[in-house]
Amino acid sequence: MTTDSLTVPLYRAAHGRTGDKGNRCNISVVAWHPKLWPLLLEQVTEAAVAAQFAHRRPSRVVRYELPSLHCLNFVLDDVLDGGVNDALNLDSHGKALSFLLLELPIRVPRSLLPCLAGPPIER
Repeated sequence: MTTDSLTVPLYRAAHGRTGDKGNRCNISVVAWHPKLWPLLLEQVTEAAVAAQFAHRRPSRVVRYELPSLHCLNFVLDDVLDGGVNDALNLDSHGKALSFLLLELPIRVPRSLLPCLAGPPIER
């Protein structure tokens, strides 16, 4: 690890909003601060999200960018155990899956640590 950046969970840099329809989940990731937006664009990619959800075997992950809101929206197909009405597991609902994405580790330059949510991080 370099001394000019730290690895933190995504929830320190962004919050999420999630929904589901059938067997499709969408998860929005919204930067806590505009200065964190470039980090989201660079690190929270379709590939990174697909890897984070690999155990749920999404058939497709698509990222949509909403720069004026400093937000990314991800649509994940086939991750809800057949859909909310067919699944026996309540944890498969889209609303529960946002927490999985917000655990994604990201690298944050030390200069941006004051922009993170939560308790201060030792510089």
